[in-house]
Amino acid sequence: MDTGTASRPRRKVGRPARIDRAAIARVVATLAPEDLSVRSVADELGVSVAALYHHVSGREELMLLAAEQSAAKIPLPEDRDQHWAVWLFEWADYARRAFVAQPALLGQFTEGGIGLDKMVEHIDVALGLCVRQGFTEQEALDAYYLISGFALGAAIKEIRSKMMLSTGRTLEAEYRRVLLDVPADRLVHLRRMVETSISDAADSAETEFVEEVTTALAGIAVRRGDDWEQVVRLVRDFAGA
Repeated sequence: MDTGTASRPRRKVGRPARIDRAAIARVVATLAPEDLSVRSVADELGVSVAALYHHVSGREELMLLAAEQSAAKIPLPEDRDQHWAVWLFEWADYARRAFVAQPALLGQFTEGGIGLDKMVEHIDVALGLCVRQGFTEQEALDAYYLISGFALGAAIKEIRSKMMLSTGRTLEAEYRRVLLDVPADRLVHLRRMVETSISDAADSAETEFVEEVTTALAGIAVRRGDDWEQVVRLVRDFAGA
């Protein structure tokens, strides 16, 4: 008699699979976002859903692991004894690209989901390089956080622009739509800017990012009494390489 069980695969008998966050992350990296679930990961690992819940809280945490795996493929800047401004620019560029590639990381970061324990080694590299070039530890930390803020802002702007473009909108079109409802004698400066300089092009976003971070680095140089023009040249040369 057919009991209806013949077609269902039997789980192999033996020692249960050993899992940890590293094993989970490896599986997560092989699954498409639309296929990512606690059940799918548990099946790939050969464990029960209940067992997997001992290691992750749910799909949202799996999505974060996927984002971390993707970001890990972007190389972190190394201490090559380069100029402090070049290293800080490299760090800003890394952070921006990592957040844009995986917006889920941005949400986790702003909500405190990415703890200091995951950042301290990298922060110490930044401090060491800057201290060797005349910074105090506090000055180096202040510079690190300042440039990180610029990277975060650039990432938010780029993510928002991409989301708008995915729905068929552009930043220029949005400005024009809003200005249509405002009398022509108001917001005159914004109108002039829209007519001459608003752009959604990717190369424009990249140029803006380089110029914004370069300006911040030049400001750090001025405050320290360094040659700010040299800093600008170094960063622009590196960014254009």
